[in-house]
Formats: sequence, structure tokens, C-alpha cells
Amino acid sequence: MAGHSKWANIQHRKGRQDKIRAKLFSKLSKEITIAAKMGDPDPEKNPRLRLAVKQAKSQSMPNDNIDRAIKKSVAGEGEDYEEIRYEGYGPNGVAVIVEAMTDNRNRTASTVRSTFTKNGGNLGETGSVGFMFERKGAVSYPTEVGDADTVMMAAIEAGAEDVESSEDGHIIWCADTDLNDVSNALEADLGESEETKLVWRPTTTTELDLEAMQKLMKLIDALEDDDDVQTVTTNFEASDEVMAQLAAE
Repeated sequence: MAGHSKWANIQHRKGRQDKIRAKLFSKLSKEITIAAKMGDPDPEKNPRLRLAVKQAKSQSMPNDNIDRAIKKSVAGEGEDYEEIRYEGYGPNGVAVIVEAMTDNRNRTASTVRSTFTKNGGNLGETGSVGFMFERKGAVSYPTEVGDADTVMMAAIEAGAEDVESSEDGHIIWCADTDLNDVSNALEADLGESEETKLVWRPTTTTELDLEAMQKLMKLIDALEDDDDVQTVTTNFEASDEVMAQLAAE
């Protein structure tokens, strides 16, 4: 998946991270509160909460914000959110999965539907594109932790399934149910990861040219701008040349 590893880098270079920082922290806080409410407020006893805290720290979220989000759950504060997954198609038939947490599913469904429509896509039924993805755990490390062979050996020892190494870093893939154990084993061997999370990994991809990628980025930006939306995943494939042109804009 040529484009995927460069996606975050492009967003970062385009300065989007600064604009969405407060929104990002809000979404991370929501996930922490939900995870703590559903299980134990101690991250060591609650794998989902541990991953949520790890993800927040990887985005430089202050410890005070993390503690506040956990305390909210203990105090029984915060709305009762439900998790909903939407599936649809973006420009050029790209598959899109949107994960949301909402206290008003009618509002969220209406907003997500209109966002798809306004940006050249259409919302489908649940399951309409899900078959093109697998639920996987992904652990990311920078290139400095070691060469591809070193990371591959650590991944095999940790019980991972696959490793993608490139100039942008290493992504270690594992079964979704093994993410907590694999990330702990990797941490003991390679140190703190850059990111540890559950993702939808495409099993089939759709190749996009520059114009289609520009349209797709508009759709993703609009979806991510919605406070109820937690993550947006697509199955785009783009050449290094197209990604370089996007980064230069």
C-alpha cells in the first residue's frame, strides 16, 4: 500500500495537525473515557484503555488531559456514547469506513450521509465495503530502532504476523485480539512505540491519480472535522509520484 505510510506525513506537512489538535485531543479523550467506563479505570488492567492512553501519548496529549478523561468515567460523568460504523464509497469508488462515537445516532448518520454526498461519495449499508478490509493491530516504530531484519526478528518473537519496513519507519501487523500482548512484547524489546492501535487494513485497493486523491482528501477532511467521527479509513492506492505532488501543494 504505497500511499498509506505517507498519508500521515502529508497531513503533518500541510499543517493540518495544528488546526485539528484541539479536536484530536477531544476525540482521544472521548475514547479514553469510554474505555475506562467499559472496563477498569486502571490502564494496566484494561487493554482497551491502555491502548487509548498510549495513542494519546503518541499524539503528545498532556498527562493532565489523560487523567481528567479517566476521572470523568470514574465520576460517571460524560454522555453515554455508542459506537457506530458507517461504510460507503468515496470518489472513484474508493471504499471508506467511518468509525464514530455519538450520543445522538440520528444526528451523526445525517451528517455523515450529507458529507459523503457533498464530496462525491455515497453512504452504503453496513457491510457494503467492510469485506474489503481486515481488522488488525498495528504497531509503528521509527527507522532509528533498527534495520528491517532487527525489527522482523522482534516481531516474530512477539507473535506478530507481518512487518512493513520503509524509509518512513516500520509497521508491525498482528491479529486484532493479540495487539495488547504483541505491543507489550515489542516494547520490552524495541522500546516505546510511536503508535499502537486497531485499524482496518485493506485487502484490496483502488489506484487513484492526483485529481482523485485531491477529491478524496476533501472527503476525509470533512469527515474528520465532525466531532462524532473518531477514525476514517480508506483503501486508496497511489503512486509515490502522486503522493509527492500532494505533499508539494
